Order: sequence, then C-alpha cells, then structure tokens
Amino acid sequence: MSRLTLITGGVASGKSRYACDRASQCGRSVLFVATCEPRDEEMRAKVARHRAERPSHWKTVEAARNVADALSPGFDAAVIDCLTLLVSQLLVDDRPESDILAEVSRICESAPCPLFLVTNEVGWGIVPDNPLARRFREIAGRANRIAAARADEVVLMVAGVPLQIKGEPCKS
Repeated sequence: MSRLTLITGGVASGKSRYACDRASQCGRSVLFVATCEPRDEEMRAKVARHRAERPSHWKTVEAARNVADALSPGFDAAVIDCLTLLVSQLLVDDRPESDILAEVSRICESAPCPLFLVTNEVGWGIVPDNPLARRFREIAGRANRIAAARADEVVLMVAGVPLQIKGEPCKS
C-alpha cells in the first residue's frame, strides 16, 4: 500500500490547495479524482475555480461513486477531493452505512501511489435539525476515523495553516 495522507479541516480552510501542493511535490504526473456532482450554479462555480487552480497537465477523473476504481497506476501521486462529498452522495443514493464505510476502506487500501485524501471536519458545528443531516455527520465522522487510522499522516488545516496531527510529512 502506498503512503496515505488525510487532510481535514473546515470549509475554505485550504485543504484542496494544500493537497494539490503536496501532490505536485511528488512529481509532474498527478491524478486528481473529483467526487463532486455539481447540482447548482454555486457548486459549478466552485468546481470551475478548483479546476483552474490545478495544473492543466494533471489528469482529472470525475468519480462520484466507486472512487477506489478510479485510482490507476502510473502516477507520481493522486488527490481525492473529497471524502465527505462521496459520503453525502452515497447517503442520498440510500446506500447502507456498511457499504459507505467499505468504500472508504477500499479507497484507503487501493492507492498505487502516494494518495492525498481531502475530507471535511463536520463534527465541530451545531447538531443538525434533521435526521438525514445527523446521519451524514455521524457516518462522515466514522469515515474520517477509518481514513485517519489507516493514514500515515493526518493534517488539520486551520485558516490556511497546516497542523500536523499524525505522522511526518514525506520528504520528496
């Protein structure tokens, strides 16, 4: 299994940019796996902004399901952005928690190269007012714990500043 780095934090904390910067340090050939299915104009604009920030020579694969299958060999590094969107989409598909967590495990075990896995820290806010949102928060927390347990390195992004939570950054 290749090196796994989990990058977590709040909204707009710099997780994606940090993951891309770290992946680019591994070499020129980077696979970017986008899990987002943009369903409104605001999300389409965010996707376009993120796409414009990445080097044009990177290979981008859009995979909102079966993300582990998108991890192919032949790259210096891979970025998956993001785990919480994947969890959300699988929940909306009415997939059982066991299937969702199994997919997270497969992702963590499937990388043929250094993998930078972006996720959101969703448990620091208020308790959601509806059952689906509470279920999402719980499953996302469990998914993050699975990824963190398997990760060689865990980084918490706070206001654009990376805080090393587990392991040491790989020296390229």
